[in-house]
Amino acid sequence: MRAIWKGAISFGLVTIPIALYPATRKEEEIKFHLLRAGDLSPISYKRVAEADGKEVAWNDIVKGYEYEEGKFVIMREEDFEKVDVEATKTVDITDFVALEEVDPMFFSKPYYMEPGKGGEKAYVLLRDALRDSGKIGIAKVVIRTREYLAAVKPEGEGLVLELMHFAGELADPSEIKVPKVKEISKKELEMAKALIDGMSGPWEPEKYRDDYRDALKKLIEKKIEHGGELPGEPKPQPSKPTKVVDLVAVLQESLAQTAAKKPGAKKAEKPAAAGRKGRKKAA
Repeated sequence: MRAIWKGAISFGLVTIPIALYPATRKEEEIKFHLLRAGDLSPISYKRVAEADGKEVAWNDIVKGYEYEEGKFVIMREEDFEKVDVEATKTVDITDFVALEEVDPMFFSKPYYMEPGKGGEKAYVLLRDALRDSGKIGIAKVVIRTREYLAAVKPEGEGLVLELMHFAGELADPSEIKVPKVKEISKKELEMAKALIDGMSGPWEPEKYRDDYRDALKKLIEKKIEHGGELPGEPKPQPSKPTKVVDLVAVLQESLAQTAAKKPGAKKAEKPAAAGRKGRKKAA
Protein backbone atom coordinates (compact mmCIF):
# COMPACT_ATOMS: atom_id res chain seq x y z
CA MET A 1 0.00 0.00 0.00
CA ARG A 2 1.02 3.60 -0.57
CA ALA A 3 1.29 6.07 2.31
CA ILE A 4 -1.16 8.96 2.12
CA TRP A 5 0.64 11.09 4.74
CA LYS A 6 3.95 11.09 6.54
CA GLY A 7 4.69 12.95 9.74
CA ALA A 8 4.86 12.19 13.43
CA ILE A 9 2.68 11.25 16.34
CA SER A 10 3.52 12.92 19.63
CA PHE A 11 2.54 12.99 23.29
CA GLY A 12 4.28 15.37 25.60
CA LEU A 13 7.74 15.87 24.11
CA VAL A 14 7.88 12.38 22.68
CA THR A 15 7.60 12.38 18.88
CA ILE A 16 7.46 9.31 16.70
CA PRO A 17 7.59 9.58 12.91
CA ILE A 18 4.75 7.76 11.19
CA ALA A 19 3.12 7.21 7.82
CA LEU A 20 -0.62 6.92 7.35
CA TYR A 21 -2.24 4.28 5.19
CA PRO A 22 -5.87 3.85 4.17
CA ALA A 23 -7.75 1.65 6.61
CA THR A 24 -10.64 1.31 4.18
CA ARG A 25 -10.89 0.72 0.45
CA LYS A 26 -12.19 4.19 -0.34
CA GLU A 27 -10.74 7.61 0.41
CA GLU A 28 -12.62 10.85 0.71
CA GLU A 29 -11.53 13.58 -1.67
CA ILE A 30 -11.54 17.34 -1.23
CA LYS A 31 -12.90 18.81 -4.44
CA PHE A 32 -12.01 22.21 -5.86
CA HIS A 33 -13.36 24.30 -8.73
CA LEU A 34 -11.04 24.31 -11.73
CA LEU A 35 -10.59 27.74 -13.32
CA ARG A 36 -8.82 29.15 -16.38
CA ALA A 37 -5.82 31.08 -15.08
CA GLY A 38 -6.23 33.99 -17.49
CA ASP A 39 -9.73 35.12 -16.51
CA LEU A 40 -10.77 32.70 -13.71
CA SER A 41 -13.51 31.30 -15.91
CA PRO A 42 -14.85 28.02 -14.43
CA ILE A 43 -13.96 24.91 -16.38
CA SER A 44 -16.95 22.77 -17.30
CA TYR A 45 -16.90 19.20 -18.46
CA LYS A 46 -18.89 18.18 -21.51
CA ARG A 47 -20.56 14.79 -21.71
CA VAL A 48 -19.05 13.54 -24.92
CA ALA A 49 -19.64 10.17 -26.57
CA GLU A 50 -16.48 8.23 -27.39
CA ALA A 51 -17.89 6.98 -30.67
CA ASP A 52 -18.20 10.33 -32.47
CA GLY A 53 -17.06 13.02 -29.99
CA LYS A 54 -20.53 14.62 -29.89
CA GLU A 55 -21.96 16.12 -26.71
CA VAL A 56 -24.77 14.09 -25.10
CA ALA A 57 -27.78 15.59 -23.29
CA TRP A 58 -28.68 14.30 -19.82
CA ASN A 59 -31.95 12.88 -21.18
CA ASP A 60 -30.01 10.65 -23.55
CA ILE A 61 -27.74 9.17 -20.87
CA VAL A 62 -28.44 5.76 -19.32
CA LYS A 63 -26.58 3.58 -16.82
CA GLY A 64 -24.85 0.50 -18.15
CA TYR A 65 -22.96 -2.41 -16.63
CA GLU A 66 -20.01 -3.68 -18.67
CA TYR A 67 -20.20 -7.49 -18.44
CA GLU A 68 -17.64 -8.00 -21.21
CA GLU A 69 -15.21 -5.58 -22.80
CA GLY A 70 -17.28 -3.21 -24.92
CA LYS A 71 -20.57 -4.98 -24.07
CA PHE A 72 -23.10 -3.38 -21.72
CA VAL A 73 -26.45 -4.19 -20.21
CA ILE A 74 -28.69 -1.16 -19.59
CA MET A 75 -29.95 -0.61 -16.01
CA ARG A 76 -32.90 1.74 -15.59
CA GLU A 77 -34.44 3.16 -12.40
CA GLU A 78 -37.21 0.57 -12.42
CA ASP A 79 -34.56 -2.17 -12.52
CA PHE A 80 -32.96 -0.90 -9.32
CA GLU A 81 -36.38 -0.75 -7.67
CA LYS A 82 -36.91 -4.46 -8.43
CA VAL A 83 -33.81 -5.44 -6.46
CA ASP A 84 -35.29 -6.40 -3.08
CA VAL A 85 -37.88 -3.64 -2.69
CA GLU A 86 -38.44 -4.54 0.97
CA ALA A 87 -34.77 -4.07 1.81
CA THR A 88 -34.79 -0.55 0.41
CA LYS A 89 -37.39 0.44 2.97
CA THR A 90 -36.22 -1.52 6.02
CA VAL A 91 -33.37 -1.42 8.53
CA ASP A 92 -33.25 -5.16 8.99
CA ILE A 93 -31.68 -6.10 12.34
CA THR A 94 -30.37 -9.66 12.03
CA ASP A 95 -28.30 -9.97 15.21
CA PHE A 96 -27.59 -8.34 18.54
CA VAL A 97 -23.98 -8.25 19.70
CA ALA A 98 -22.08 -6.68 22.58
CA LEU A 99 -20.80 -3.25 21.58
CA GLU A 100 -17.44 -3.93 23.23
CA GLU A 101 -16.87 -6.89 20.90
CA VAL A 102 -17.02 -4.77 17.74
CA ASP A 103 -13.76 -3.26 16.53
CA PRO A 104 -14.31 0.54 16.18
CA MET A 105 -12.62 0.32 12.76
CA PHE A 106 -15.87 -1.13 11.40
CA PHE A 107 -17.94 1.96 12.18
CA SER A 108 -18.19 4.52 9.40
CA LYS A 109 -20.96 7.13 9.31
CA PRO A 110 -23.74 7.83 11.85
CA TYR A 111 -27.30 8.92 11.22
CA TYR A 112 -29.86 10.02 13.78
CA MET A 113 -33.06 7.96 13.84
CA GLU A 114 -36.33 9.73 14.56
CA PRO A 115 -39.46 7.71 15.40
CA GLY A 116 -42.54 8.06 13.22
CA LYS A 117 -46.02 8.68 14.52
CA GLY A 118 -47.22 5.71 16.56
CA GLY A 119 -43.80 4.20 16.94
CA GLU A 120 -42.63 6.22 19.94
CA LYS A 121 -43.14 3.52 22.56
CA ALA A 122 -41.39 0.77 20.58
CA TYR A 123 -38.57 3.21 19.79
CA VAL A 124 -38.04 3.97 23.49
CA LEU A 125 -38.33 0.28 24.37
CA LEU A 126 -35.59 -0.69 21.90
CA ARG A 127 -33.39 2.21 23.03
CA ASP A 128 -33.65 1.27 26.70
CA ALA A 129 -33.22 -2.45 26.07
CA LEU A 130 -30.05 -1.84 24.05
CA ARG A 131 -28.69 0.56 26.65
CA ASP A 132 -29.36 -1.79 29.58
CA SER A 133 -27.92 -4.83 27.80
CA GLY A 134 -24.86 -3.06 26.42
CA LYS A 135 -25.66 -4.43 22.98
CA ILE A 136 -26.22 -3.04 19.49
CA GLY A 137 -28.35 -4.28 16.65
CA ILE A 138 -26.55 -5.39 13.49
CA ALA A 139 -28.57 -4.68 10.39
CA LYS A 140 -28.50 -4.36 6.63
CA VAL A 141 -30.01 -1.37 4.88
CA VAL A 142 -30.13 -0.24 1.27
CA ILE A 143 -29.62 3.48 0.74
CA ARG A 144 -30.14 4.61 -2.83
CA THR A 145 -28.62 1.75 -4.83
CA ARG A 146 -26.13 0.36 -2.32
CA GLU A 147 -26.57 -2.10 0.51
CA TYR A 148 -24.86 -1.23 3.78
CA LEU A 149 -24.03 -3.06 6.95
CA ALA A 150 -25.18 -0.93 9.87
CA ALA A 151 -25.47 -0.81 13.63
CA VAL A 152 -28.43 0.44 15.63
CA LYS A 153 -27.05 2.06 18.76
CA PRO A 154 -28.57 3.96 21.68
CA GLU A 155 -27.30 7.52 21.83
CA GLY A 156 -28.51 9.89 24.53
CA GLU A 157 -32.30 9.99 24.33
CA GLY A 158 -32.40 8.53 20.85
CA LEU A 159 -31.16 5.85 18.50
CA VAL A 160 -28.43 6.13 15.93
CA LEU A 161 -27.99 4.16 12.74
CA GLU A 162 -24.28 3.93 12.08
CA LEU A 163 -23.14 2.61 8.73
CA MET A 164 -20.39 0.03 8.95
CA HIS A 165 -17.71 -1.38 6.70
CA PHE A 166 -18.07 -4.93 5.50
CA ALA A 167 -15.07 -7.04 6.50
CA GLY A 168 -13.83 -7.08 2.90
CA GLU A 169 -13.68 -3.27 2.81
CA LEU A 170 -11.08 -3.02 5.55
CA ALA A 171 -7.49 -3.07 4.41
CA ASP A 172 -5.31 -5.91 5.66
CA PRO A 173 -3.33 -4.59 8.66
CA SER A 174 -0.63 -7.19 8.03
CA GLU A 175 0.58 -4.99 5.14
CA ILE A 176 1.70 -2.35 7.64
CA LYS A 177 5.20 -2.71 9.02
CA VAL A 178 5.09 -2.63 12.80
CA PRO A 179 8.10 -2.89 15.10
CA LYS A 180 8.94 -6.28 16.53
CA VAL A 181 8.48 -6.71 20.27
CA LYS A 182 11.47 -5.27 22.10
CA GLU A 183 12.44 -5.13 25.73
CA ILE A 184 10.78 -2.20 27.52
CA SER A 185 12.08 -1.39 30.96
CA LYS A 186 9.67 -1.20 33.87
CA LYS A 187 10.79 2.39 34.55
CA GLU A 188 10.04 3.48 30.98
CA LEU A 189 6.61 1.85 31.08
CA GLU A 190 5.69 3.39 34.44
CA MET A 191 6.81 6.85 33.32
CA ALA A 192 4.88 6.57 30.05
CA LYS A 193 1.76 5.57 32.01
CA ALA A 194 2.33 8.48 34.41
CA LEU A 195 2.57 10.86 31.44
CA ILE A 196 -0.70 9.49 30.04
CA ASP A 197 -2.36 9.93 33.46
CA GLY A 198 -1.04 13.50 33.68
CA MET A 199 -2.46 14.37 30.26
CA SER A 200 -5.79 12.61 30.90
CA GLY A 201 -9.08 14.37 31.47
CA PRO A 202 -12.80 14.18 30.67
CA TRP A 203 -13.85 13.90 27.03
CA GLU A 204 -14.79 17.42 25.88
CA PRO A 205 -15.31 17.28 22.09
CA GLU A 206 -16.11 21.00 21.89
CA LYS A 207 -12.53 21.98 22.76
CA TYR A 208 -11.10 20.30 19.66
CA ARG A 209 -11.20 22.34 16.46
CA ASP A 210 -10.14 21.80 12.88
CA ASP A 211 -7.12 24.12 12.99
CA TYR A 212 -6.35 23.59 9.30
CA ARG A 213 -9.88 24.58 8.27
CA ASP A 214 -9.76 27.69 10.48
CA ALA A 215 -6.36 28.72 9.13
CA LEU A 216 -7.49 28.09 5.55
CA LYS A 217 -10.60 30.22 6.07
CA LYS A 218 -8.50 33.07 7.49
CA LEU A 219 -6.15 32.83 4.53
CA ILE A 220 -9.05 33.03 2.07
CA GLU A 221 -10.48 36.06 3.89
CA LYS A 222 -7.05 37.69 3.86
CA LYS A 223 -6.66 37.10 0.13
CA ILE A 224 -10.11 38.63 -0.51
CA GLU A 225 -9.12 41.63 1.62
CA HIS A 226 -5.91 42.11 -0.41
CA GLY A 227 -7.56 41.77 -3.80
CA GLY A 228 -6.75 38.13 -4.32
CA GLU A 229 -3.04 38.32 -3.58
CA LEU A 230 -1.00 38.17 -0.40
CA PRO A 231 2.16 40.06 0.50
CA GLY A 232 5.27 37.91 0.63
CA GLU A 233 5.40 35.99 3.87
CA PRO A 234 7.88 33.37 5.05
CA LYS A 235 6.62 29.84 4.71
CA PRO A 236 6.14 28.24 8.14
CA GLN A 237 8.59 25.43 8.75
CA PRO A 238 7.07 22.15 9.97
CA SER A 239 8.50 20.77 13.17
CA LYS A 240 10.72 17.76 12.67
CA PRO A 241 10.46 14.66 14.85
CA THR A 242 13.29 14.50 17.33
CA LYS A 243 15.41 11.39 17.63
CA VAL A 244 14.69 9.75 20.94
CA VAL A 245 18.12 8.83 22.29
CA ASP A 246 17.32 8.74 26.00
CA LEU A 247 13.63 7.87 26.27
CA VAL A 248 13.65 8.15 30.08
CA ALA A 249 15.03 11.70 29.91
CA VAL A 250 12.39 12.74 27.37
CA LEU A 251 9.63 11.23 29.48
CA GLN A 252 10.92 12.98 32.60
CA GLU A 253 10.93 16.35 30.82
CA SER A 254 7.45 15.67 29.43
CA LEU A 255 6.16 14.85 32.91
CA ALA A 256 7.66 18.07 34.28
CA GLN A 257 6.05 20.17 31.54
CA THR A 258 2.70 18.44 31.98
CA ALA A 259 2.77 19.09 35.73
CA ALA A 260 3.65 22.76 35.14
CA LYS A 261 0.61 23.22 32.87
CA LYS A 262 -1.85 22.03 35.49
CA PRO A 263 -4.01 24.70 37.19
CA GLY A 264 -2.38 26.00 40.36
CA ALA A 265 1.08 24.72 39.44
CA LYS A 266 3.92 27.01 40.58
CA LYS A 267 6.69 27.98 38.21
CA ALA A 268 9.90 26.24 39.07
CA GLU A 269 12.86 28.45 39.92
CA LYS A 270 15.99 28.27 37.79
CA PRO A 271 18.76 26.96 40.02
CA ALA A 272 21.45 27.97 37.56
CA ALA A 273 20.39 31.61 37.65
CA ALA A 274 20.16 31.55 41.46
CA GLY A 275 23.67 30.15 41.64
CA ARG A 276 25.06 32.98 39.54
CA LYS A 277 23.41 35.59 41.74
CA GLY A 278 24.88 33.95 44.82
CA ARG A 279 28.38 34.05 43.34
CA LYS A 280 28.05 37.76 42.55
CA LYS A 281 27.08 38.59 46.11
CA ALA A 282 29.96 36.55 47.49
CA ALA A 283 32.39 38.37 45.23
